[in-house]
Amino acid sequence: MAGPVARQFGGARRRLIEELQAKGVHDVAVIRAFDLTPRHLFVPTGVQHRAYEDASLPIGNGQTISQPSVHATYLATLALAGTERVLEIGTGSGYQTVLLAHLAAQVFSVERIAPLLERSRAVIAQCGVTNVSLLLGDGTHGWKAYAPYDAILVSAASPDVPKPLLEQLADGGKLLVPVGGRDEQRLVLVTRHGDRYDRQDLNAVRFVPLVGDHGWTDDAR
Repeated sequence: MAGPVARQFGGARRRLIEELQAKGVHDVAVIRAFDLTPRHLFVPTGVQHRAYEDASLPIGNGQTISQPSVHATYLATLALAGTERVLEIGTGSGYQTVLLAHLAAQVFSVERIAPLLERSRAVIAQCGVTNVSLLLGDGTHGWKAYAPYDAILVSAASPDVPKPLLEQLADGGKLLVPVGGRDEQRLVLVTRHGDRYDRQDLNAVRFVPLVGDHGWTDDAR
């Protein structure tokens, strides 16, 4: 499991946790993960004063860090027990990666933008996390070498569920992905039962596009 992190911005982090609880987040393990993860380390210095707002923030390269309540929805929906092998598509800032590291046995995360991956690698190491593996590449292909995964989280919006991710999902595993247009999507939960994939539409969300062979192309509009 992930190691201890420095307790900076403790008061602000506690207020964020109270806000998440007021919004219905009550899973003890999820709350603990937020308490252990210093969000201010994952955002640019110019917006660190806003790190513990329940808001998305820019992290450079046209990408954002999602609002904490969205991360909490993802994590609570998966209901991880701590023994899982998890695949994250879209490392981004690395914040959700570290949250996952406190909730799962192993986390494998794929990011297509090299500068983001290198920054997140450094911050993840700063947090003392040792159960995370990172890969630079097209996340729509997943990470076949370590499949199957008990849970797969996609942190960007796809026009449909990428087929390679379905194939890499373990029997009984859960996949969360925003599906829809480039501006608005629905969060979709897919659960695998042998060769059957049960699909459930959850709440409306807005994510940056998932760019790749099985997502959007760079020039898509």
